[in-house]
Amino acid sequence: MATDGFTTCLWFDDEAEEAAHYYVSIFKNSTVGRVARYPEGAPRPAGTVLTVEFTANGHKFVALNGGPQFRFNEAISFQIFCENQEEIDYYWTKLIENGGEPGPCGWLKDRYGVSWQIIPDRLDDMISDPDPAKAARATQAMLSMHKLDIAALEKAYAGE
Repeated sequence: MATDGFTTCLWFDDEAEEAAHYYVSIFKNSTVGRVARYPEGAPRPAGTVLTVEFTANGHKFVALNGGPQFRFNEAISFQIFCENQEEIDYYWTKLIENGGEPGPCGWLKDRYGVSWQIIPDRLDDMISDPDPAKAARATQAMLSMHKLDIAALEKAYAGE
């Protein structure tokens, strides 16, 4: 059994290297590592990028240029828990720029179609509060938003 966590493999058509550099530019504690290339006789031209190892925010990834057979969808998403509105605004802006799409309830798709949830640290506490009225107000507020607004969530949670 692996003792140092998991590596997430992201399947791209032919944007693996571009995507790796894109994600590394957004997150702290991030680097691009080894690049493997297709050899002669492979299904892609020899020398083109096969895989790129990278770390984004301390999480290990491999970006694979596997072809157009598979596309990303919302069944898998990455959650980014943010301390404050400034962090939410930063990640939201960076991840939807140049072709990304905003979605409901703090969800978005980046320009490659990868789904992300940009959420405040306290959201889970608010929507699972033992007081059903507080939880319902916070949940209703969240459901009405695209990019989450911490101040509006807190006001709803407090009943203001």
